[in-house]
Amino acid sequence: MTTESPPPRARAARPALVGLLVALVVGLGVLAGAVGLSLTGLGAQPSGSQPPSGMSPSATLPPSEVAIASASLAPASAPASAPASPVPSASPSPGAGQALVPDPLTGLLVTPQAAIRHPIAVMIDDQVDARPQAGFNAASIVWQAPAEGGIPRYMLIFQSTIPASVGPVRSSREYFIEWASEWDALYVHAGGSPQALATLKAEGHGQWVYNGEYFHWAGTYLWRVTGKRFPPHNVFTDGQHLRAFAARLGAKDKPIRPVWQFTDDAPAQDRVAGTTITVAYPYEAIQYRYDAITNSYLRYIQAPSGGAFHLQVDDADHRAVAPKNVVILQMAFGPLNDGHPNKHRLEASDVGHGVAWISTNGRTIKGTWRKASATAPTKLYGPGGTPVTLTAGQTFVQVMQLTDYVSIHPGHSPLPDRALAD
Repeated sequence: MTTESPPPRARAARPALVGLLVALVVGLGVLAGAVGLSLTGLGAQPSGSQPPSGMSPSATLPPSEVAIASASLAPASAPASAPASPVPSASPSPGAGQALVPDPLTGLLVTPQAAIRHPIAVMIDDQVDARPQAGFNAASIVWQAPAEGGIPRYMLIFQSTIPASVGPVRSSREYFIEWASEWDALYVHAGGSPQALATLKAEGHGQWVYNGEYFHWAGTYLWRVTGKRFPPHNVFTDGQHLRAFAARLGAKDKPIRPVWQFTDDAPAQDRVAGTTITVAYPYEAIQYRYDAITNSYLRYIQAPSGGAFHLQVDDADHRAVAPKNVVILQMAFGPLNDGHPNKHRLEASDVGHGVAWISTNGRTIKGTWRKASATAPTKLYGPGGTPVTLTAGQTFVQVMQLTDYVSIHPGHSPLPDRALAD
C-alpha cells in the first residue's frame, strides 16, 4: 500500500521586530453560501411494485414525527484521528463589489472562485450500521441507486461548498462512475466491483474521472474513525482533504458548463402544499414531505424492518436533509455477470432514455431522462420534450428499478392563506 504525506501546512510568519512596533496579524475570513430557489407541472401517481409496509399508493401520509430545531447547532467536529488539514480551512472572502455568479451544479449564487471548484464525487454507505452519514447537506447533487443485496448506495457530488465531514465512504460501481464522469469528477471510493475497478484503472486518470481510491491513499486524504463506528462503515474524510486530494491527482479548478437549468423559488402563492413522494428499494423506503414555507422536501427514511419514517439528519451539521428538487429516474437493472455470482451485483441501463418524475415547488411532472453515452450528461426533459427548469439549490436523484415502488401524492394549490400570513 502506497501512501503520501499531505502537503505541509503553511507556517505562520514570524513577526519582525522593528523598533518597538510589532507587525499586524492578518485573519482569514469565512464566506457563507447563499440559498436561492422553481418549476411547474401537474401532480402524478406513477405505478410500481408493492408499497412499503403499512402503506398503500393512495394512503394519506402521517405528519412529521420530528420537529426541526437545529438552526443553532454547530457543525460536528472532525474525527480525532483525522490527518492535519493540508489546505486552508476557509475560502477567501470576496473583494469589495465582487459580483456573484451561478453555481453550475445548483444555480445558487456563489463567488467566482467557488464556481470553478472541481467537482468531487464520493461514494457513501447506506447500511444501517453506517448511519447517520455525514456530508449530505453540503452536496450539490445526491444520487441514490440500487446496489447488491437490495441495499442502495449514495454518491454525493460536492462543488462550491466544502463539507465539514463526509462518510462513511464505500465501494465503487460502474454506473456511479458513469454519473460522476459527467462532471469529470474526482471519484472517491473504498474498493469496488471488478468491473468498476477495471474502468477506473483504464479511465481513472482524467479520461472519465480521477480515481480517488481509499486503499491507495489511506491515512492521507481518508482515514478510519474509531468509537461507535466499525469497519467497513468507518472510512471518513472532509472537504479540505478532498480539495487537496483533487489537486494531488491533477483535478484542477476550471470553468464548468452547466447541464441543468435553474431559476428562483416560485412565489409562495404558486407552490403546491402537502405533496409527498415515496420510493422503496428492497432494503428501505424513502419519503419526501414537501414544506411549502421553506420550499424544500424534508427527507425521511424507513428502517429495513419497516415501521415509522424518521427524519434524516446530516451527522456533519446536525440539520435535516431537505433538498429543493427531487428527481426520480426509472431504468432497467440486471445481474452483473462478473464471475462473482454470490455477490449479486447489478448492472444499470443508465445510457439511453427512460421515464423521469421531476418535483420542485411542490409540483411533479412526468418527463424523460436521456444520457447519450457513458460520459454524456444525464439531461431532463418535460412532457413536451423541452428541458426542465429546476429550483436553484440541491437536487436528490433517486434511481429506481422498473419494478420498484414509486408513489407521488399530489398536494393542494394554492398555499393556504394561513400559511402565507406566517
